[in-house]
Amino acid sequence: MDKESPSQLSSFFDPRSIAIIGSFREEFFGGYVIVKSLLNAGYKGRIYPINPAYEEVHGLKVHASISEIPDNVDLAIIMINARSVAKVMEEFAEKGVKAVVVVSDGFAERDTEGALLQEELVALARKLGVRIIGPNTAGVANTANGFNPCPYEAGYYTIREGLTAICAQTGMINPQAFPYPKLRFGVSKICDFGNKCDLDECDMLEYLETDPDTKVISMYLESIRDGQRFLDISRRVAAKKPVLVLKSGKTQEGAKASVSHTGAIAVDDKVFEAACSQAGVLRLAEFHELFELPKIFDSQPLPKGNRLGIMSFTGGVAVLAIDEGAKFDLAVTSLNPETAERLNSIFPGFGEIPVDMGPVMAAVRDAFDRCPEILHAVMADSKVDALFNVLWANPSGNIVKRYLEAYEALSGVSSKPLVTWVYGPSAELASELSGRLEDMGFPVFSSPASAIKALGLAWKYAQWRNRIQGTVCPDR
Repeated sequence: MDKESPSQLSSFFDPRSIAIIGSFREEFFGGYVIVKSLLNAGYKGRIYPINPAYEEVHGLKVHASISEIPDNVDLAIIMINARSVAKVMEEFAEKGVKAVVVVSDGFAERDTEGALLQEELVALARKLGVRIIGPNTAGVANTANGFNPCPYEAGYYTIREGLTAICAQTGMINPQAFPYPKLRFGVSKICDFGNKCDLDECDMLEYLETDPDTKVISMYLESIRDGQRFLDISRRVAAKKPVLVLKSGKTQEGAKASVSHTGAIAVDDKVFEAACSQAGVLRLAEFHELFELPKIFDSQPLPKGNRLGIMSFTGGVAVLAIDEGAKFDLAVTSLNPETAERLNSIFPGFGEIPVDMGPVMAAVRDAFDRCPEILHAVMADSKVDALFNVLWANPSGNIVKRYLEAYEALSGVSSKPLVTWVYGPSAELASELSGRLEDMGFPVFSSPASAIKALGLAWKYAQWRNRIQGTVCPDR
């Protein structure tokens, strides 16, 4: 079908009304859960359940047929037998519906017969002018308007608003599979492409390119339908917003498995790597990175150079950070003489990178009271482009309080990226401290390697964007 403008895809994420056809029996999956999720998430649009076997669900009238719905419908969600989907979609089209999410499975991901059903569905959609997400999808979500039509029971319904859109060829990114309440930076949009028989990664990139609620795009892909289109669109979008991609099917075995998952045809990984390099797309390696690494772009400025500063309570982690940084062209810097002299006045030999807090903590009285002064001095040093800070979350004394004061003093005024890793004898205290830092807008990572990789990707993206914009990074 002719591609619609990206703004018209808003029916998938900002519908004024939604129709749901499927079972409304009380269980962990289905229409009953979708209606419950929408109501609890705060969706303000009109909801029209459809099934002749029910009269009411969650206080809403259930309509016997599509034709009984009294108003216009922006989006339809279909959860019925695969063989009946095409007929129902045709009925929705007669009602004026132009956007359909097909949750139903049994299509190309299953067998040859399912693939034929999917081809017929696509042909009909083209004829009717209908756009499809799916089939075999867990759907979409939009945190800005409480639109969370998750078909699986997740145990929670509201999702924290953020600036990262997460899209994938798997339902593993949807609320039933991921604890979004613990993702402190939140998300803007969620989209499971499913089999992506129609709407695909390129369509989503175009939509998110102009989405004011999205600053970073994070994707998991098993295949690329149109390589040249992906290259052209992602290059244009990446010039405005970072695009991070985790792609499976790097091996022949993985590529074969992706076919049985979504009916996808994987692209050669070497070709994909070359396309990403040209387009400025940042590649991810682990599934957790889809959710974790975007937050450096969400909250921190891009580094203006590759000079890495390190503050740590442990020399071992500092050495590991140096090794990890070298993989991303991050070079350990030295401090300006003025900064070094200032730190050496606190403790001899303190004014070196890595700035080792361990000896100071043991030898200097009330050392933690000087945390704000020390952190500010290192961040303000002109020879530091980015800082990796390791914090020891000890339950005694006023240690945590001083950390918070130090970060609060930098909030909103620092022009350099600061990433943090927290460790200590109490997992609960470490988590609490991490949460309070992230509430201030400072990303805390699950490991030193993740923190350094986040800085490395930010530096890689900064260099690429500077090149395509015809500018030169400042002298280092």
